[in-house]
Amino acid sequence: MSNTLRGGYTTGSCAAAAAQAATLALYGLPVPASIELTLPDNSQVLLAVEDLQYGEGYCSVAVRKDAGDDPDVTNGSFVVVTVSRSPESTITFRAGEGVGTVTLPGLAIPPGEPAINPAPRRMIEQAVRQVTGDGLIITVAIPGGRELAARTFNPRLGIVGGLSVLGTTGRVRPFSHEAVQETIRCSFSITLACGIKDPVLVPGHIGARAAERQFRIREHQLVEVGNEWGYLLKLAAAKPLERLLLLGHPGKLVKLAMGQWDTHSARSDSALPEVIRRCTDLLGAAPRGTPTVEGLFQALEPAARLSLGDALADEIVTSVVRTFALGFPVTVVLTDNNGDCLGSSGPISFWRG
Repeated sequence: MSNTLRGGYTTGSCAAAAAQAATLALYGLPVPASIELTLPDNSQVLLAVEDLQYGEGYCSVAVRKDAGDDPDVTNGSFVVVTVSRSPESTITFRAGEGVGTVTLPGLAIPPGEPAINPAPRRMIEQAVRQVTGDGLIITVAIPGGRELAARTFNPRLGIVGGLSVLGTTGRVRPFSHEAVQETIRCSFSITLACGIKDPVLVPGHIGARAAERQFRIREHQLVEVGNEWGYLLKLAAAKPLERLLLLGHPGKLVKLAMGQWDTHSARSDSALPEVIRRCTDLLGAAPRGTPTVEGLFQALEPAARLSLGDALADEIVTSVVRTFALGFPVTVVLTDNNGDCLGSSGPISFWRG
């Protein structure tokens, strides 16, 4: 049995195929059972047409999303495109049921526009222009998308009312690293577009809650990095920031001191040996029988805990600044699983409010 993961097609590809089929129907042309779609790399794919409907001055077609073996929340959903004629000579995009609207600056699509990304727009336009050069109104819907969007980054990106129509290549690659990085880049872009020059980087939800407990966090100041620290720090190095705060658990952030910028457990070493080594150097010995970084810290007396936390935070700051040649101050705050501070390095008063 093969262990190769099966790929699929993006919502953008589904929307483009549905748009072409609906446009054919609108102009009274035969609609095939499957649309042959040309992807951005000039390869061709066949996507099945479902639920063709004719209405007063419009036609709509559904294409079922197949994300392959990727855990995409839209897998199995219908992407429904409705096409009608427009008095204008251009194509106008509208958000139908389950497709969100952009509300914040910093994304590839300006506020007020349907959350249909540039690459899918180009794919849709290319697909319908094979049928007509007339002006069209194209409405993209994903029934149930409003509920599915709550399980995505969209609420944090200021996309309201539903999902985004995404995809740059037209294909879904299972567990795509690029897709994760693109989501993080969008979040950081919103932060910058909102005029924030002192962002707070955290690994995820637990770090976000700890940051909100420890500091006065402004709207859009937090950026959840996941495991992509090298990727985001490289982006940050090119921006005119005034200062930067990294906050998280030492089990994650100490990996940065080790020069490991992708902190996923499958792609990086455990931080525990490094924490034990630093604890031994600093305090003469490390607690025995502690299989986790959290357990090691909790086994220490408060003063020793703070001393170790401060020392590790210093190492993280040094590693970050040296590696990315940052031209602005960096502060690191280490917190435990409860959000309590274990140590820090660098000025923190700027985030106290």
